[in-house]
Amino acid sequence: MDLKKLREDREKCMTWKNIFPLREGLKSLEDGFWNVELGDIIKISGEQPADVEEIARLMMPWRKGPFKLFDTFIDAEWQSNIKYNLLRKHFNLKDKKVADIGCNNGYYLFRMQEDKPKSLIGFDPSPLYKTQFDFINHFVKSEIVYELLGVEHLEFYEEKFDIIFCLGVLYHRSDPVAMLKSLYRGLDKQGEVILDTFYIEGDSEMCLCPKSSYSKIPNIYFIPTIKALKNWCIRAGFNSFEVLETSVTDENEQRKTSWIEGQSLESFLDENDKTKTIEGYPAPARVYVKLTKDKK
Repeated sequence: MDLKKLREDREKCMTWKNIFPLREGLKSLEDGFWNVELGDIIKISGEQPADVEEIARLMMPWRKGPFKLFDTFIDAEWQSNIKYNLLRKHFNLKDKKVADIGCNNGYYLFRMQEDKPKSLIGFDPSPLYKTQFDFINHFVKSEIVYELLGVEHLEFYEEKFDIIFCLGVLYHRSDPVAMLKSLYRGLDKQGEVILDTFYIEGDSEMCLCPKSSYSKIPNIYFIPTIKALKNWCIRAGFNSFEVLETSVTDENEQRKTSWIEGQSLESFLDENDKTKTIEGYPAPARVYVKLTKDKK
């Protein structure tokens, strides 16, 4: 696969009519040096450039966060600090080569800088999320690399990774085992994957296959039991499957704010029974697992 040509083709999306004005807004930002805090809220303070909130509003919707840029609080749909803090005790990134697949605007990558990894590389084909990342990184001034590539390109990438994060991606793929194989092939020897996906309760090796949508999301294909997920991972080549955490998504973690457009979780659940989606399926629950590559 010619990644150089693919990157050149992907860069053309930055000229799309809905993205180009946002890129021009980035160019108008003044340069400078600011104070950066990498806690639950990624905070930028110091002398505020003009038009920060106006530019940020143009980049809506903001799915991951939160961020506080000077006096502007970007209250994203997801309080991503909840997931990050849930996982934080389960990994050590120091001096590791780290990838985040489906990295969105890079919230997790910015947080990971605290651990002093050797490198941080995000993969996400969305020009909007890349633009949001560039906006935040204008102030953070990190060395994070953002690739407009997807998980299917991981095995062809120029380097292998010690740790790959893949959070909230698997259920969007129509061939989950093929995706898990791509993650496996992207790892260095003895590498590991931190994976999160929807799951359903049950002792069987089965999965839910939504007819048309799940929680109003159309591109959800398979929601396995934990046993079925383990089988997928074994078929993909992983020799270790460790359940780290499980959680039920609630309206504290995901909710509608003034920084998104459209609906959020409160509209995706049955108004009379919050344990079910609006389609009648079990409400979203997540399992977090660590997968280890074989040590051959």
